[in-house]
Amino acid sequence: MFRKEHLSNGIPVVMEPLKIMRSVALGIWVKVGSRNETPDKNGISHFLEHMFFKGTEKRTAKDIAVEIDSLGGELNAFTSKENTTFYVKILDEYIEKGIELLSDVFLHSRFPEEDIEKERRIIKEEIKMVEDTPDDYVHDLFNQTIWGHTGLGQSVLGKRETIKSFTREDLLSHIRKYYGTKDVVISCAGNFEPESLIGMLNKNLGSLRRGSEPEKGLPPQFKSKVEVFHKELSEAHICLGVEGIPQTSEERYSLFVLNTIFGAGVSSRLFQEIREKRGLAYSIYSYIASYFDTGIWGVYAGISRKRVGEVVELILEEMNELKNTLNETELQRAKNHLKGNIILGLESTSSRMTNIARQEIYYGRYYSPKEIMKEVDSITLDRIKDLAEKLIKKESCSLTVYGPVYERDLKGILS
Repeated sequence: MFRKEHLSNGIPVVMEPLKIMRSVALGIWVKVGSRNETPDKNGISHFLEHMFFKGTEKRTAKDIAVEIDSLGGELNAFTSKENTTFYVKILDEYIEKGIELLSDVFLHSRFPEEDIEKERRIIKEEIKMVEDTPDDYVHDLFNQTIWGHTGLGQSVLGKRETIKSFTREDLLSHIRKYYGTKDVVISCAGNFEPESLIGMLNKNLGSLRRGSEPEKGLPPQFKSKVEVFHKELSEAHICLGVEGIPQTSEERYSLFVLNTIFGAGVSSRLFQEIREKRGLAYSIYSYIASYFDTGIWGVYAGISRKRVGEVVELILEEMNELKNTLNETELQRAKNHLKGNIILGLESTSSRMTNIARQEIYYGRYYSPKEIMKEVDSITLDRIKDLAEKLIKKESCSLTVYGPVYERDLKGILS
């Protein structure tokens, strides 16, 4: 049963106690990510996330690692475009130790100078690893094509030149600016007693007083353009898409259904037409990326360099035909697919913890699985046809190609 309380310092705590589980997943979510960074500090949210694990006032980095391993748990963090998350997942009997360890890392990290230098090298290797994984890297390039070199167009990892410039004072300044009580949401799912949990969190995190408010700029402008990033690879990687919808849009469930029909799953139109029927791609799928104020509805494909133009035309054809050819059979299959995914997501305390945190951050309220499934069931064919017509316009498309292709090969492709 979902509950929401506040700590003594005002931090909201969203909870889902689950007696049937043996684990507890608890996350501290900070509402800052790469979109909040200035271009000269791009990558600092992610850099800082790494630095939190380099030792506190009472534990060395090795102590932290040994302690979490000895509890048989997981202590980790991740950064996205709009959030930085620190979490612990442990057996229910170790919840107090887990909270104390996570709180120590979050509040009392020292950020030693020698480790800042070491971390620069580690993150540079991480950047190289992404650049050597073209099916990942093309998404960074696609965001850059659409949003430019600021805000949502910036990579979460940052750039080599910015990472080289970070100082300890930069890290502390980022914390002062963004890690305040108004920036933080705590979420917890698993086997625990809510009153006891609030007591433990107040004891460990009640001292956090830094008050701040994440600033909200104007929504970024989606740019419709074609960009080619030439690199000698064995295949070309493409991302093609249109402007999507914000995370809080009332049309979000309609887009989930539309996306499922179009390119999410092995029965989807893209997979069946381009992979199964024509054999033009091993990997092809459509996806939704939604943010506070905007979004992307995109397609990824990995294909032969000679087939880029043909596959882009086929994707556009499939997109343009959607509004005229959607049918009740596909609609019902997509609804069942989505509802199955919702149920499967309930089997993990980590996914439940993530779900209730994101709902608090984006909606400020909780939607139960039953409510979400009811929303999915209420979607009609007319609603998704209207949404397809609204979103899909050839002149509003953006295309990024990464691989052994030149701009001259794509002349007139979106015109």
